[in-house]
Amino acid sequence: MTKASRVYLREVARQDRREFLALMQKSQRLHDPWITPPLTPSTFDRYVARTQRDDHQGLLICLEESDAIIGVVNVNNIIRGSFLSASLGYYAGAPYAGMGYMREGLEIAIHAAFEEQGLHRLEANIQPENIRSIRLVKLCGFHQEGVSKDFLYIAGSWRDHERWVIMHHRNSILA
Repeated sequence: MTKASRVYLREVARQDRREFLALMQKSQRLHDPWITPPLTPSTFDRYVARTQRDDHQGLLICLEESDAIIGVVNVNNIIRGSFLSASLGYYAGAPYAGMGYMREGLEIAIHAAFEEQGLHRLEANIQPENIRSIRLVKLCGFHQEGVSKDFLYIAGSWRDHERWVIMHHRNSILA
């Protein structure tokens, strides 16, 4: 898949289970209360199975120099036809947070979604208190479109989310 200067993306695979789970288990404090990534073999297997469907893509952000998994970008709920949209989920491994790797990986994923998959719109739904994630999408060119009340059930309660959007404009629709 496409590469940047320090990272590249590749699709998640079953053989990533051990490395992925070790990184996510080390990163629980970073992720709480924003997301709940796969933390057990069974939740990882369900995650991989979901990425095999036409409407989801699970991409690992890997270090160019060592091939280590350092984060994840998920392209979720891909809708084709005249909508050509998807939602993004993403998260870093704690040892790699704050180093700019997520920005590089997210920029590659955005480019691939627009140029390779032909999508028109990507949406990132972020809890308003998640300042780091909001800063990341702003750096990648997203703009805030609105707020979705009680949008996702996370950590035992329904949580509001801001809708951050980036669009790719072209003259024709690729279906």
